[in-house]
Amino acid sequence: MNQDVKILRKLAYEYLVASQDPRNSQNRILHTAVNDKKMIRPVVLINEIPFPELNFDGSLTLRCSDPILRSAEDFLRKKLFQWKYFPADMILPPYLPVEKAMKSTGIGISVEEETLATDQENWIVSHEYHDQLSTEEDLEKLHPPVISYDHEDTMMRYNRIANAIGDILPVRITGHNCYTSMWDEISAYRGVTNLLIDLAERPEFSHQIVSRLTEFEISRLEQMEELGLFDIDPLEIHCTCALNSDLPGDYDGGKVKRSQIWGRGMAQIFASVSKEMHEEFDIQYMKKVMEPFGLVYYGCCEPLDKKVDIVEKLPHLRKISITPWADIDNAAEVIGNRYVIANKPNPSSVAVRLDEDALRAEIGRTLNACKRNGCSFDMVLKDISSCGHQLDNLVRWEKTVMEMVRNY
Repeated sequence: MNQDVKILRKLAYEYLVASQDPRNSQNRILHTAVNDKKMIRPVVLINEIPFPELNFDGSLTLRCSDPILRSAEDFLRKKLFQWKYFPADMILPPYLPVEKAMKSTGIGISVEEETLATDQENWIVSHEYHDQLSTEEDLEKLHPPVISYDHEDTMMRYNRIANAIGDILPVRITGHNCYTSMWDEISAYRGVTNLLIDLAERPEFSHQIVSRLTEFEISRLEQMEELGLFDIDPLEIHCTCALNSDLPGDYDGGKVKRSQIWGRGMAQIFASVSKEMHEEFDIQYMKKVMEPFGLVYYGCCEPLDKKVDIVEKLPHLRKISITPWADIDNAAEVIGNRYVIANKPNPSSVAVRLDEDALRAEIGRTLNACKRNGCSFDMVLKDISSCGHQLDNLVRWEKTVMEMVRNY
């Protein structure tokens, strides 16, 4: 037995034991109740974690040399680390996922950018994008993407990992979630300043761009459905809990249809535009993309508390993102129990030194607003660019917030 396999088997056993903890099944009930709008108590999750800042004891150091086993090792080490120090309401599935390999021909252009990093180990970097879509002639470069499923690569990775640990921890091939944001994509092709100026000064040109990318996105999702690339039972959909009692419905084990899963849409760059412009340039296009899905979750970092009336024009809407830049009192009053709130506490609270009094005030305001208005909601600490290289910031955040929601 080579050294990589020995390393992985030890981690797989530790993970198996953790995944059998009763907390996992208890948390499944909590997650489902939130999305069913029958909340027992708020669910708390922590995601997008700066793991390079947290390796104080070497337990996150990867030791496998084989790149495929190393990817499995990375998954196991990070999950076990979080489970030990700041689990909140996370769920450990009783298997190791191997995601289906998907390829795309692209749309005819690619992102051209310059990046700047202040910390070489941190995945957060500054981007300066070069405009690839400045003229109508540039639009002629665009073509719909062709999606393919790389079954050979998927099975190669699956077999390599399953042969190493499958007798200890089940290994499962998993699909993909829907993640749709035409305007996030456009901002990477154009740059934010050019995009926003053209919304006002060249609205027809902006419509041409988003109309074309909407067609491409619908085609991409149709191809993914036909190829069987969607995941039938995800625990999360972009950092928020996904479990519910409505989906997947009458699934018979075949290809996963869009009607059996969540649709996920957003337009983060529209944090800077009016409600009318947001509806004109995104919501009316997003409606076409989201129509085939069973349930829809909309929003990410853009504040939507004053835009709920346009967001609820989306078909099958179930969950709305409420960010640190939104007014939770206003959002909770407008949303009530008609939709689920995906609340995003401010990640800056863990960036330098945790101020527990300030944290309790922030979380307390959210809890009070949602209780007052009968909301179902989860709270997801995400976009954690830095925790100041202090594990204790995350540990104390989790302990404080979990105490507050358990007393909700």
